[in-house]
Amino acid sequence: MLKVGLIGFGFMGRMHFDNYVRLASEGEPVELVAICDLKIEELKHGKAAGNMATEQEIYDLTPYRLYDDIAVMVEQEEMDIIDITLPTPLHAELTCSMLEKGIHVLCEKPVARNSADGWKMAHAAKQTGKTLMIGQCLRFWPAYDYLKSVVEDGRYGAVKAGYFFRGSGLPQPWFLDGDKSGGCILDMHIHDADIIHWLFGKPDQVSTLARNVIPGSGYDTVSTHYVYPDGKVLNAQADWTMEGDYGFSMTYRVNFEKGNLVFENGELKVNPNDAPGFVADLSPDSGYYHQIRYFIRSVAEGKPVTVCTPESAVGSLEIIEAEMRSADERGVLVSLGEKAGSLTAEA
Repeated sequence: MLKVGLIGFGFMGRMHFDNYVRLASEGEPVELVAICDLKIEELKHGKAAGNMATEQEIYDLTPYRLYDDIAVMVEQEEMDIIDITLPTPLHAELTCSMLEKGIHVLCEKPVARNSADGWKMAHAAKQTGKTLMIGQCLRFWPAYDYLKSVVEDGRYGAVKAGYFFRGSGLPQPWFLDGDKSGGCILDMHIHDADIIHWLFGKPDQVSTLARNVIPGSGYDTVSTHYVYPDGKVLNAQADWTMEGDYGFSMTYRVNFEKGNLVFENGELKVNPNDAPGFVADLSPDSGYYHQIRYFIRSVAEGKPVTVCTPESAVGSLEIIEAEMRSADERGVLVSLGEKAGSLTAEA
């Protein structure tokens, strides 16, 4: 039985909590034993806002051991896995520390605040032999997993063009400190940049237009073109300043030589050029569920993660950093290359 300690009990921590409880009830070899947050006494009685609904509003945490100090939790608990859902600047040091203590780590995206810290995490995992996976959850989201299968098996030919978008209202306050979160371009837009990286590998160049709307929050709205040798036209946009009752959306449209896929409002429509269109039959479960189940099974079976290695997650962060440099120069084309300190890169 894999014993898990969850660090962070805000919106994402609760999303992970829900899935550990469900997976344990389904017979997966996992037990959530402890939860740590500096504000655990406050949070255990309060709600946590996010862009999706958690299973509950108020959580009964009496079955779990609660801590407000990570060091104390690690000292007092025997844990196989640490799940980190803390603000981005806290990822690197804590992840490396847990790996060095012999604990496997699932860490929320983005991997780190900068790629240099991300590579430290990847190297720590390699040196310790412990499993590290970064929660780039779209790689496990059914509609994006379906797209991946279509790209890989070539059933509709090569990709000609694609467009990806995600938008929402303003996030919780700490996200609006751009020095901490990296702004919308790092915290939200990285989902689609990561999917493009996962589908097609690193682009040769990026060109980004972005704008700061909320003072001090970094780039709040972003549009990036990705340049590949075969000339496919790819664009990804994100905006977390959508006001009114807009809510949240994530969509894509990918056009192939022999058809196109359009994902919107939670439905994936497949339109072959020479046959009637249809709605793809997808798993109703979220990417969080599939992601955590995959991680648990990888650790339990002693198998390396392949869907989202730390090296690949750092590669996605390097793409975002190139986009930031482009945005700083009002859309100038910025070339990407492998970093000198990188491990063997995964597309």
